[in-house]
Amino acid sequence: MKAQILEPGAVLGVLGGGQLGAMFAGAARRLGYRVAVWDPDRDAPAHQLAAYSFTAPFLDVETRDRFSQTVHAVTYEWENIPADLCEWLERRHPVRPSGFVLRIIQDRIQQKQFLEGHNLPVAPFAVIESPDQLPEAIRSIGFPALCKTARSGYDGKGQWFIQDPSDVAQVSRELYACTRDGQRWILEQAVTFEREVSVLVVSGPNGNCRTYPPVDNRHERGILRLTLAPTSLPVETAANASHLAVQAVSALNSPGVFCVEFFHTADGALFINEIAPRPHNSGHYTLDACTVSQFEQQVRILCGVMIGEVQLLRPAAMVNLIGNEVSAVTAGSGYSDLMAIPGALLHLYGKRTIRAGRKMGHVTFLAEERSAAEERALGLIKQLSERPFSALAGEHVPVQKTEPRDV
Repeated sequence: MKAQILEPGAVLGVLGGGQLGAMFAGAARRLGYRVAVWDPDRDAPAHQLAAYSFTAPFLDVETRDRFSQTVHAVTYEWENIPADLCEWLERRHPVRPSGFVLRIIQDRIQQKQFLEGHNLPVAPFAVIESPDQLPEAIRSIGFPALCKTARSGYDGKGQWFIQDPSDVAQVSRELYACTRDGQRWILEQAVTFEREVSVLVVSGPNGNCRTYPPVDNRHERGILRLTLAPTSLPVETAANASHLAVQAVSALNSPGVFCVEFFHTADGALFINEIAPRPHNSGHYTLDACTVSQFEQQVRILCGVMIGEVQLLRPAAMVNLIGNEVSAVTAGSGYSDLMAIPGALLHLYGKRTIRAGRKMGHVTFLAEERSAAEERALGLIKQLSERPFSALAGEHVPVQKTEPRDV
């Protein structure tokens, strides 16, 4: 059956109002749609772009009803949105990706088991349902290993690296300290990788998929620092990454924008780390370097229209601005120096309060060659590293708004 098309003027709902919700809202408004944002934080950036704002907790039934009466279709910017809410809305409106996808993705154990069940490559893992099971899980997986909360956690939060036997007792104590009803963890074999790669997959309402070119990612302190497009992977390996990404998304069987993250090892193997059921930080370069951005794709898919091109027009390098680094590029000579760099494009997220480790914006560098974009990006990172990482935490950025999550 042909998918219903929502024409400009319809109201698109987004659950979550952080930077991803704001970028979705911006793409929707450019195409003539109105946006309803539901985020309990009144200062979330997307509220500034919303035609309709809802700020009650996600469990508020009255707000749920009013939100449903306002919107024609719904998406989300964050995988920790209550799945029950998405499934309730899905009985009344298109929700993309589906509530089924959300339930799988928001639990790391279910996600890994789903991927393994579809013969997709993942690192060995074990399920931990009580902290006293950690030693046995370690014996099964071996060292080094990474223990993660099954639910929630992002940007390195809710994770413990276990290098050798001396770490086990300390991690066990920390697991006991954060234990609550139903809490589970997943222990994954730490993969020794040469590079981290991600692939954006757009899955249309009719099941057709397109992939953006794979990109290389570099992290610091569990937070994405740099994305380079296109990847430096060999052509055949890059094609395999795209193929595996499509397989994973096709298995989920839902329209939407997805990001599949991989580890690439020295022997050429690819392991899926995780899937994000939404636009992704590593895809922000598409705003400036591609025919159609990941956020416009999200709008197109939600509205039931043809997905757009995934063409990379120019090589790009994207640098996240983390914590007080935003001050270094928005004040004094830092701002004028950045604006003077050829191909430099600044994006600020509209968050008022600076905190260490918080994503405040990003800079994309465009160039004719990837090496030139990378050189400019690394130059900026070097300059930023000369400032203390946690300095200015708690300061306020004029005319910006706060937002509680960073994805």
